[in-house]
Amino acid sequence: MRPRCRSRSSWFFSASADAHNLSASNQPAGLNWHDYNRSSLAHHRLFIVAINLPTLLTWARIAIIPLVVGIYYLDLPLHTQNTWACGFFILSAVTDYFDGYLARKWKQTSAFGAWLDPLADKLLVIACLIVLLHLDRIDMLIALIIAGREITISSLREWMARIGASSSVAVNMIGKWKTTAQLVAIAFLLYERDLFGVPVLQVGTALIWIAAALTLWSMVYYMAKAWPEIRKKS
Repeated sequence: MRPRCRSRSSWFFSASADAHNLSASNQPAGLNWHDYNRSSLAHHRLFIVAINLPTLLTWARIAIIPLVVGIYYLDLPLHTQNTWACGFFILSAVTDYFDGYLARKWKQTSAFGAWLDPLADKLLVIACLIVLLHLDRIDMLIALIIAGREITISSLREWMARIGASSSVAVNMIGKWKTTAQLVAIAFLLYERDLFGVPVLQVGTALIWIAAALTLWSMVYYMAKAWPEIRKKS
């Protein structure tokens, strides 16, 4: 009797199984093939999140920090340095608005973006505070209050996230007022010179003290919100 020929479909499935077995034999030792695929997919998704437009705007805000600081190392008149530093800072503030707006509008919000955005804000603000402190335009106490609060609340949020209670220290209106006062104050203090009859330096000084007060208020607010969880876990 003549041997039966395999159908095309059975040949295809057999070849597919052989290809799968061959691929599985080439996988790293001790690693399940499906876990390996899931890991590769997770890395691919993280890469896509890291290069979407809202996240690129956040990266741009971080890239602007050396420009704000570096302009004062150039051999330029002080008013020119102030103007460029203020311009760079305002540009970074614009990216801060648009990265969040576009992420929400295009539904590209992510855990990575939620971590990177406030980190960029803190790096920018603290770098500018150091510049202003060096230029003798703010009091050392201001820098200590703002930088200390950012470190404290960042650590608190990280700990609350670990215990699954991050919603207790979510950003609220006080924090937004604090950020707005800080951004406007820093822009004014970087520019320094009067503009259209407005005493820019004096207004900036008043605003940075208001921002420091709001900074302390927001820290107390977040600590009070987290206190029940702190007592529960202590």
